[in-house]
Amino acid sequence: MPVEPLVADHPGRRPVVVDATAMVLRSWVRSAVIGAVVAGLVGAGCSDDATTVGDSTGTVRDSTGTVARSTLVDGGDGSETPSVGRQPQGFSTVTARITEPDGQICEVCVWLADSPEERGRGLMGVTDLGDAAGMVFLFDEPIAGSFYMFQTPTPLSIAWFSPSGDHVGSADMTPCLDTPAGECPLYSPGAEYDLAIEVFEGGLADLGVGPGSRLELIDGTEADGCPLASATP
Repeated sequence: MPVEPLVADHPGRRPVVVDATAMVLRSWVRSAVIGAVVAGLVGAGCSDDATTVGDSTGTVRDSTGTVARSTLVDGGDGSETPSVGRQPQGFSTVTARITEPDGQICEVCVWLADSPEERGRGLMGVTDLGDAAGMVFLFDEPIAGSFYMFQTPTPLSIAWFSPSGDHVGSADMTPCLDTPAGECPLYSPGAEYDLAIEVFEGGLADLGVGPGSRLELIDGTEADGCPLASATP
């Protein structure tokens, strides 16, 4: 999640600003592609790992409203027991187009955080990305701020992209669970950016993200869930 100025009356926490347009894909998109075509192309050019994000036996909702996905794990005695992971809640999704240095294109469904409140939550508490490849953080204007891993239990990899869509840096980030927010390590590309993508640690290469790559969000693809997943019976 990104770091923003501390709130004086909430030590260690970040300001929450509700943006009435949080769920609207703004005119910032740098490339417009017909949504219907994109829905059929999501995942094209990606490795299998980029489009398959875990298996599940079902999805449940706990008392807090957090969506949890139940998976079977080895109980140690040959039996299988359900293990519940937490997915992002309250976010829309969007299709991201990644262009590798050699021109190969990967289009994937990702969670979208484009308001201060959504960017402040990010992947806090998340252990399961569901059908999305990761989460993108969109800013209204270029910034040079840092991200941290406060209360984020899953190791992540992050990449930052400039307003022109060019890759400006990447990093692996370690969970910061038992440390005050103000003491968590900070991660920054050392350059201005207006778009970042977080995936589970080690997943950037599966998407073709690295030096020389480009990232853009595709107009008309914002939805309540990943298109291909929604179309699956």
